[in-house]
Amino acid sequence: MAEFFDTDPVTKGYDSQIARRIMSYLKPYKLYAFIALFALALSTAGELLTPTIIQRTVDNVLVREWYGVDPSIVNSLPRANDSTEVAIGVRIYVRTSRLAGITEKERKQLIAQGLVDEEPSYVFSLETQRDEKLLIARDYPQVVLADAWGVIPSSLLNSLPSDEAAIIRAGDNELLGHYALSLLLILCGVLLATFTMTWFTNQIGTLIMKDMRLQLYRHVIEQSLAYLSRQPVGRLVTRLTSDIEVISQFFTDVLSAFIKDATIMVGALVVLFVLNWKLGLVVFATAPLILVASAIARVKARDAFRNQRYWTSKVNSFLSEHISGIDIVKYFVQEKRVAENFGKQNQQLLKANIAEMYVYATFRPFVDFMSTLTTALAVVGGAILFLRLEISVGTLIAFINLIAMFYSPIKDLSEKYILLQSAMASGERVFGLLDTDDRLPDQLPGLAGKDAPSAIRGHIELSNVWFAYKNEEWVLKDISFIVNPGEKVAIVGYTGAGKSTIANLLARFWDVQKGSIRIDGIPIGQYPLKRIRRFIQPVPQDVFLFQGTIRENIALGLNLSQEKLEEVAKAVYAHEFISALPQGYDTLLSEGGLNLSLGQRQLISFARVLAHEPSIIILDEATSSIDTETERLLQKGIEGLLRGHTSIVIAHRLSTIRDADRIIVLGQGHVVETGTHDELIARRGVYWNLYRLQNKDME
Repeated sequence: MAEFFDTDPVTKGYDSQIARRIMSYLKPYKLYAFIALFALALSTAGELLTPTIIQRTVDNVLVREWYGVDPSIVNSLPRANDSTEVAIGVRIYVRTSRLAGITEKERKQLIAQGLVDEEPSYVFSLETQRDEKLLIARDYPQVVLADAWGVIPSSLLNSLPSDEAAIIRAGDNELLGHYALSLLLILCGVLLATFTMTWFTNQIGTLIMKDMRLQLYRHVIEQSLAYLSRQPVGRLVTRLTSDIEVISQFFTDVLSAFIKDATIMVGALVVLFVLNWKLGLVVFATAPLILVASAIARVKARDAFRNQRYWTSKVNSFLSEHISGIDIVKYFVQEKRVAENFGKQNQQLLKANIAEMYVYATFRPFVDFMSTLTTALAVVGGAILFLRLEISVGTLIAFINLIAMFYSPIKDLSEKYILLQSAMASGERVFGLLDTDDRLPDQLPGLAGKDAPSAIRGHIELSNVWFAYKNEEWVLKDISFIVNPGEKVAIVGYTGAGKSTIANLLARFWDVQKGSIRIDGIPIGQYPLKRIRRFIQPVPQDVFLFQGTIRENIALGLNLSQEKLEEVAKAVYAHEFISALPQGYDTLLSEGGLNLSLGQRQLISFARVLAHEPSIIILDEATSSIDTETERLLQKGIEGLLRGHTSIVIAHRLSTIRDADRIIVLGQGHVVETGTHDELIARRGVYWNLYRLQNKDME
């Protein structure tokens, strides 16, 4: 048994041309894309605001420190984000951030000169619970009061009884509620925006999947039988299902994730530098290592993924082939050899899977290590800056949160990149199929645009017809014959003589390479495809019924009345067995109609053809699967319905065509004999030999 090799690409890196073609399917859904992007922007902004709100809560509520300075040096202090100044007594109190940028030596000199307090203080408002605060101030001379403000050393505040401390810090409760509400609203906004983004990106992915699948399906079914016969059914089904689903993931999981992750990373860096550029440099210094590691991981992941997909394809093909042909394996006692071969391929798949896991096992822990290292460096650097009064505790906490936000997208980089590769590979395969155009022209060159009649009498003329499926390996060689309207002509011959090929040429599934075929004196290529296939309908050798009811399989798109349905069924003697079924014409058929016998399926296919009322009917080995008794019933129905119609009967069972008006005998692609049954028997030629082989008891 030959091994199956999938010649399609297993994976592909980013391809801008394929990406543009995939993105072109967004055009009908621009509004959805805009809403998704807007929701993405809101979600990202909310996530970046969260650490800032936490930082302000910590600095303005939990750790609220002020330093008293002499009014003479206030204007010389550097400006900060919080430049609030409160005059209480002989001092002007400023936030800790105003002392940033002053060296430790300079600060000690200012303290020694009495220009800056050595210890921090807490400034509180007298607008709330004024009387209670004044009572507390009387007990503690260290508390200094002004008209609207009061100040208390932080060390004294920390030593106060809890009830007194709560009164002093009463104003902080309102501020805490404000920040808590702000944080809640932001988180609710992030939740709503994330839901909206997820909803619309999935909508886009689902709708694009529907559009691409419909486009690809319409494209495939319009291709010629010559092309479709060269394509494995499994490959076409994979393009229409799995590959398009992977492209859908490009919109739902890859595109939005890449945009959000990139925005989060850039936004986190910007916020870090805004909060404190010195500490931001600590994070930025580790970025090159991450970028280098990501580039290496991307290449390794691509190679590992390519190898894993290759061996997965090999194993799946092996399983499909050998399970389908399990009877041959058992007939020739090949179980052991097949199992050994499968074991070798399965071992290669195991190695490929381990190699892919190795990439994850190396890259993700490295990112975790770098994230932890960067956090540690930020804590150490932040502690130094905090001791120098250059940053606050809230800023340090915000830095830790932002570092986690910066590294989180990087952890998913390899996974998203593999999804991107899959989308590119699937896009390449799908677009490769879409770019293939092997359709038969609706009308042949030179005949296009010419009007063809809307009805035909049924006159068929083949003149010097040559045809080959491949190159010049001719199946038909200089075939010429005429079938008159209403005539019943049989075509017989040994296997491979070209009988079924003539049926396919008359239905224009292929076009002849030499010679011509005329219907009612008009070249067959002048008729549009849909019209010629309505006029001429073959009954193929292999009966195919669709899942659905018997009624749907006979009508096949026609709006048939019950009377018409029963009429065509009775004509082919199918009505009796259909009526005997529990649901009659509404009986559901399984896949391929396997819950019916071969003969019953053949009768339904006859009824289907007759229901469409073609002018010419071609029975291609139509009675090969029917028992003798059913064949007799079928022949009666066919003889009655075909009276006055042109018909061509292709058969190996010569007993079914004895009443044909004329029999054409093919041999090695040529017409070797023509005549009636009796005339050909009398000649004792090819037909007589065929008939003698099928009737060995012939006198």
